[in-house]
Amino acid sequence: MYRDITKKLIAWKDKASRKPLLITGVRQCGKTYIIEEFAKANFENYVYINFEESEKLASVFDYDFDVDRIITEIERNSKAEIIAGKTLVFFDEIQECPRAITSLKYFCEKKRDLHIVCAGSLLGVALKQKNISFPVGKINRMQLYPMSFKEFVIANGREDLIETFENWPTDREIPDLYSVPMKQLLKEYYIVGGMPEVVNTWIETHDLDEIEEVQSGILKDYADDFSKHAPVEEVPKIRWIWDSVPVQLAKENNKFVFSHVKEGKRSAELENALQWLTDAGLISQLYMVEKPEMPLSGCADKTYFKVYMSDIGLLRAKSKIDASTIMNDSDMFVKFKGAFAENYVMNELIALGIEPYFWRSGNTAEVDFMFENNGNIVPVEVKSADNTQAKSYKIFCQKYQSKVGFKLSGKNIGDYKCLDTTTYSIPLYLTWNIESYELK
Repeated sequence: MYRDITKKLIAWKDKASRKPLLITGVRQCGKTYIIEEFAKANFENYVYINFEESEKLASVFDYDFDVDRIITEIERNSKAEIIAGKTLVFFDEIQECPRAITSLKYFCEKKRDLHIVCAGSLLGVALKQKNISFPVGKINRMQLYPMSFKEFVIANGREDLIETFENWPTDREIPDLYSVPMKQLLKEYYIVGGMPEVVNTWIETHDLDEIEEVQSGILKDYADDFSKHAPVEEVPKIRWIWDSVPVQLAKENNKFVFSHVKEGKRSAELENALQWLTDAGLISQLYMVEKPEMPLSGCADKTYFKVYMSDIGLLRAKSKIDASTIMNDSDMFVKFKGAFAENYVMNELIALGIEPYFWRSGNTAEVDFMFENNGNIVPVEVKSADNTQAKSYKIFCQKYQSKVGFKLSGKNIGDYKCLDTTTYSIPLYLTWNIESYELK
């Protein structure tokens, strides 16, 4: 299946100043598959080492960090010749061999012509929990996320729709020929999500029961990870927070409140558990900024935030919302519809490499997202339906004089002036293309 990260991998391969590459991402988002496909398409051969399956190979790194010796021993054990420029060496589940992580420093310094890619499950957690000498400044990093909506559309055989919208002008209304299938695909994406195994099952079967089964299996695997990889004292707290995310998202004011996780529990008792889920890539936190200045990260209130799940399909499965409820636009979905739209946009922005925040001024006004771009602060208002009236958005534009802003909704495409802010009204299904509208 097509993934945008492949372009970045090819650019890394051809880069003169290339360093060993570390790929992180939530478990089961497709890291191993992507790297293997990249290796087959771009190298004469590749050597695969899984430190979780082969503990004996970890001993190769125990003696010293002589990279020539390490390569020789790997060649002997894998019965493959490693040739710089022609071979990709893939260290999978590298968190199981801390000294292999440390060795990347020496590969960078003495063997930079060799292509090395590393990946691992719960790597963000492992790097914090284990005593690992991390090679700061000696590696390149990439983050892989669950499949974006754009990737989902392509996987469903509608790359033609993506090509159609890449340069779509805002002064041309989108006809039903294109809008109807895109709206349908977005509903399906809300149900299926972007976990590659779930997407593949959907493409092959279009059987909702099978989709549910695969999603339930992934959620169970995640829950098992809590017990296997988290500190014992944190496991119940992680479970409480994990189970509370859909409930807190559905609230009208969906600020994350620690006291709503478990009665009687305070933030100090739960913060480590929340951070564990964030490090694992299962959730993302959206921080509030009350008085926007650049950089936004410098004025974010880290005590006031919202929490979103990394995959919209798993959010639906965990929320136990029946697929037909979404497909039929049931009135029973009204409570969650706004939360789903926000979670979807959050994930799409992150996948684009955008670091979003949200704005709130007391209890009177709120803009769902904002981010920095070319010295400007860009507000983004999200509406799950056709109604795009947003008083808060206008207040923000008036107060902070943004040059460009967005309203993402169920409406057709268009643009207009909100005070001095050029505002693009974009259908939710085109969030993946937001950067094409006067941002670059």
